[in-house]
Parts: sequence; structure tokens; C-alpha cells
Amino acid sequence: MLSYQHIYHAGNLADVHKHALLAWMLSYLTRKDKPLSYLETHAGRALYDLAAAEATKTGEAAQGIARVADWFAADDPYMQVMHQTSETHGINAYPGSPLVADLLLRDGDRITLAELHPQERAALQHTLPTAQVHQTDGFALAHAKLPPTPRRGLMLIDPSYEVKSDYDDIPRHIRKYARAWNVGIIALWYPILTSNAHASMLKTLANNHPDALRSEVRFPPARTGHGMVGSGLFVIRPPFGLAERAANLKTRFDQLK
Repeated sequence: MLSYQHIYHAGNLADVHKHALLAWMLSYLTRKDKPLSYLETHAGRALYDLAAAEATKTGEAAQGIARVADWFAADDPYMQVMHQTSETHGINAYPGSPLVADLLLRDGDRITLAELHPQERAALQHTLPTAQVHQTDGFALAHAKLPPTPRRGLMLIDPSYEVKSDYDDIPRHIRKYARAWNVGIIALWYPILTSNAHASMLKTLANNHPDALRSEVRFPPARTGHGMVGSGLFVIRPPFGLAERAANLKTRFDQLK
């Protein structure tokens, strides 16, 4: 489906959770002087204007990054990315996950992105002209590209879940990805919904990958009737220290009213 555009939700509390942990993982990986691959299956446009009408319409950024930026020290990888984005694109700019990766990775690292929506893909390529950007189904691209070169690295799977069959299909995809790329970090983001639509998927994932890290945070709905009340990240082969980082972030979320 091509109706989803993340500008309506950019900078919300789920983005804070996801991007803070993604930035930490990429910062950790780049400490070692070896090249790595970054893949993303549902990339979006990479750069968002939080003053745009779409973003202000939902108010999610106001309840998100605008509210909790002081959680992060100036030298935190997530905050470093935020500062770089503001300096380059203005104070209302917010980095999507491809831009988070681009700002933290090095010249010898490789970024491969999939985005099916034609306008989002065009904006993505404009923002990241040196990345490999494919207008194709992200799940199929991952099957075709794994294992990547360099073999060391991370893949983020971040679908909109507008296609309801994703909840059933994702565990099968990830099981194949983990076998094909037996050294890669595979991170799946998922929404925590009042409908509990994610529960069966997570049960299967946990059974298939018992050593994975499951980071979940809860927060008040962004507006009355909004069904998302939390954010989850399921990480296969989590880097050392991620569990502690996720636990510290959860403590912050637990303090939200």
C-alpha cells in the first residue's frame, strides 16, 4: 500500500525510542575500524519538517521529541544527529532513520534503502544522493541483498503495518534473513496497539529467536482515540550494552504522564 507517509508522525515518541536505540547501535558499531553495511526495508523520505502542516496536524512531534529532548545528553549519538540535522536543515528538521544512519556511518560504509512510495523515494534520494535507493518492496529487497557486502552490519525493518498480513508474514521473512545473514544485527520496529495486533507476531518471533532483545516502552496516546500506546524494537544479535541502554530509556518513558 502507498498511502502511508511518515511526515504525519515524524518525531513522535515511537521515533524517539526507535531512533535513540538505532543511533546507539550504529555508534557502537563504528567504534571498530571495519566497514559495515546498513540496510533499511521501509525507509521513508529521511528528512522531515516538523513545522509542516502534516506534522502539526497530528501534534505527535509536540508530544514527542519536543517534549523529551532533554532526556539526552549533548554527546548522546541521537542528540548529535539531531544537532547536525538542525545545523544543516534548520531548527524544525527531524532526521528519519536513513539520515540517522547516514550521519553516523563513515565513508567506507554502505547504505542500501528500499522505499516503494514514489514521492517518498524521490525525496529520499534527494536527501541521500550517495545511498543505494530502490523503489521496490523492502522485504523482497532484503531477500535479494542478504548477505550484504560488507557482511558486518545492521538492518532495520520498519514497516507501516498498513498491510495487515505483515504481522503474519514478518516472522517468516526474519527467520530467512537471520539464516542468510548469520552475523548481521536485525532490528524490527513494531507499534504497541490497544488492539494487541502485534502479540501473535511477537510470540512467534520470540520462539524463533530466543536470544533476541525485546525493548518495549509505553506512553500515553498522542490524541484521544489514538490506538498506538507504545513502541517496540526486536533485535536479533543485539550488540553488547544495548540491553542496558534500552532499560535506561524505558525508565524515562515510565515517568511520562
